[in-house]
Amino acid sequence: MDTPAAPTYAYSHTFTVEASDIDQLGHANNVAYVRWVQDVAAAHWHHLYPPTAELPPQVWVVQEHRVRYLRSAYAGDELRVSTWVADVKGASSKRLTRIERVADGQLLCAAETQWVLLDAASGRPKRVPAEVAERLGIV
Repeated sequence: MDTPAAPTYAYSHTFTVEASDIDQLGHANNVAYVRWVQDVAAAHWHHLYPPTAELPPQVWVVQEHRVRYLRSAYAGDELRVSTWVADVKGASSKRLTRIERVADGQLLCAAETQWVLLDAASGRPKRVPAEVAERLGIV
């Protein structure tokens, strides 16, 4: 899995690792990283399309997560999570995510997630509209 630097149009936010994210080994549990990947993707989507936006009823679902854990995060660490869509084909998109520790800039985790757009009424895959792909940064 390639780990490119986040492009200038990536969506980012920072947060502090909570005690509830820590496992019996004393560092952030792997499940917490997956939750952070999913949370930043949802935040990015709602940044582009606030819940009040006029959109056809549609929903994104995860088809596959590929996660590479590189370094540990600990309670109290401030992390920056950056995400962007690298590709759109048909009803699916490939989203990349980087999780870095703010204090030292170390890359802790890199993820690649395949998402599928579904028509909310039928539950069937729906081609990503060109205007949505464009807003996601795909030209």
